[in-house]
Amino acid sequence: MTILLFATMSSCGQSDTSDKDLAKNKVIALSPQKEKQKEIINEHLKNGAWKHELFSREWQEEIDKGLAKDSTIAYLWQQKAMPMFKQGKYEVGVDFIDKAVKYDRQGWQDYRAFIKCIFAKTYRDAITDFKDCKKRFGYSYVMDHSYDFYIGLSYLQLNEFEKAEQIFKQDYEYQLKDKGKDWLHHLDLFYYGISKYEQKVYLGAIEIFDKALEIYPNFSEVQIFKSDCLRRIGKTTEAHELQKLGEINGRNGNTINEDNVIYEKYPYQIRWY
Repeated sequence: MTILLFATMSSCGQSDTSDKDLAKNKVIALSPQKEKQKEIINEHLKNGAWKHELFSREWQEEIDKGLAKDSTIAYLWQQKAMPMFKQGKYEVGVDFIDKAVKYDRQGWQDYRAFIKCIFAKTYRDAITDFKDCKKRFGYSYVMDHSYDFYIGLSYLQLNEFEKAEQIFKQDYEYQLKDKGKDWLHHLDLFYYGISKYEQKVYLGAIEIFDKALEIYPNFSEVQIFKSDCLRRIGKTTEAHELQKLGEINGRNGNTINEDNVIYEKYPYQIRWY
């Protein structure tokens, strides 16, 4: 019988403590040899790798020592993979995260799908992985967003704008009904608006962009894309003023604020330097 361990990963003492891909209270699947596996995790992760810098050789070497004792501990494979992604070493990292999924699919498949979407940018593979997650585990979230958010974003990046809009619309309506307006996320709304913008549905895009600005009033990317919509429907003065405001907000740091944005440029993100 598989044993589940709740690990508080945010207290690991590593140099990158704000990173949410070390999700708080992640459920880790352990085999029946749970006590031995917990000892290995404590020795080679908590008191090993986490004592070193994230990108150091020592981080990898400590995890390798743990895996030499038990190569079926999925959490060790995930912690081995994670620094690779943040260094842009996607192929190496994917080999490691595949091992994590092999030994604990429910714990790490959605994380792998997230990596494919945001880091490796293998969007078709991300869609396949997220759809399989939904089939196996139902509607859920990873890294603060729903599986459907990432599916829609992947379609957006594949220039399949109509499919993206359908996914974003469906997810928007589901969250409104199931969670309420306060649950809506400004980034979900931004990309929903972008899916309309790319189809030249400018009034519809403005409507969604305005909802994003209700949540994050200084969101520079939304202001810039909304200003372009205004320009395209003939409201040039309003567009010019909003663009100036968006540029000011962007240079002041009011941009996409996902944790992993320090490693990866998000779709449609504007670099303000």
